Amino acid sequence: MGESVILPYPPDWVLTTLGEVAASGGGNIQTGPFGSQLHASDYVEHGIPSVMPQNIGDNRITEKGIARITAEDAERLSRYLLQPGDIVYSRRGDVERRALIRPNQAGWLCGTGCLRVRLGEGPVMPEFAAYYLAHPDVRAYIVQHAVGATMPNLNTSILSSVPFLVPPRGEQEQICEILGALDDKIELNRRMNETLERQARAIFKDWFVDFGPTRAKMEGREPYLAPELWNLFPATLDDDGKPMGWELSEIGKEVEAVGGATPSTKEPAFWEGGEHHWATPKDLSKLTSPVLLDTDRKITDAGVKKISSGLLPAGTVLLSSRAPIGYLAIAEVPTAVNQGFIAMVCEKRLPNLFVLFWCYENLDYIKGISGGSTFAEISKKAFRPVPVVVPSEQVLTAYENLVRPLYDHIVANMKETASLAQTRDLLLPKLMSGEIRLREAEKAVEAVA
Repeated sequence: MGESVILPYPPDWVLTTLGEVAASGGGNIQTGPFGSQLHASDYVEHGIPSVMPQNIGDNRITEKGIARITAEDAERLSRYLLQPGDIVYSRRGDVERRALIRPNQAGWLCGTGCLRVRLGEGPVMPEFAAYYLAHPDVRAYIVQHAVGATMPNLNTSILSSVPFLVPPRGEQEQICEILGALDDKIELNRRMNETLERQARAIFKDWFVDFGPTRAKMEGREPYLAPELWNLFPATLDDDGKPMGWELSEIGKEVEAVGGATPSTKEPAFWEGGEHHWATPKDLSKLTSPVLLDTDRKITDAGVKKISSGLLPAGTVLLSSRAPIGYLAIAEVPTAVNQGFIAMVCEKRLPNLFVLFWCYENLDYIKGISGGSTFAEISKKAFRPVPVVVPSEQVLTAYENLVRPLYDHIVANMKETASLAQTRDLLLPKLMSGEIRLREAEKAVEAVA
């Protein structure tokens, strides 16, 4: 079974392997179905969710954009269905990321490109196992032992051999309770932000896509907005089908749309000791709300000078322009970007919240005009002429006054979530090594949760 990757560890904890833990409980570690068992044409709009690597978040499954299969295919592939307590890994790429399956995800499919760890009824709580596997040293072990020259690959043998420390059951329960309190608050913030974002998008769609107030006036329906808002909307549509007096423009005329670059990664002067944020689409892929507070990599002043768009101001709307098209966020910190973005500096008529939700509503159109030989990509040249209906200044101001507080609440929740996650990630290795006592950890949690 080799040596523990966590040192030192409490003397009453038992060293074994993940494979032995699973086998002792009657569980196993297995791959998801191969591509030959599930083709692209088998996926449907409505059906059983199929967990793919891109759905594996921070110990949770993210449902946004999740693929689905029919009930018939789920039955055909029943040996790959998930149960509460299973842990799902990606077989390629970010192989150390994992997600614990919750009760509401029972019966979902462990999709192609994933591995499933099932612990069964053994001595280890699945919740504890998920936290243990998040220990930085365990994650490093998995990455180090992954195979593949160009991209790390994981298999059942590698996962089975991961050294695993088993504490007494009571300690497992206490550790899970402490770390779970932080995760529960993080999840509460995530769900609250989903609701706030949904409200903001619904208002945008009604006012600026469906032209709801104007159509209601034309049809003689009762006002459904406060009088001071209702009176701001035109009573008729013009010959172009937009509210009378609103202007048809191009997005490139309403924002400054710029791209980014990657200075040579072989030049330490561009990266070492960097203090400026430098965003890639991967930074946005991990967001649960469209707010960018931090980036994985930082860049130096010398590095920023190599990027023609330089350091973009806080408030810039970021749209990933390839691999894939469609990640969106507002940068809440000044940031430089790589070549995978169209960055929109909103210092003209349209506020950044209008531009953010306009992008959401027009993503299908934007993807439809993309090009690229090896992967879809939207160029700034193709993006700038995309039409946008510009409302009156009074309606834009009313929209800003209504939606900005919702967005500010989302940002506040994201900042709190970042603080909670930082506390959890600091406590986790200390708890796993016995460096701090449980009571000390409880006090740390009480201070932030």
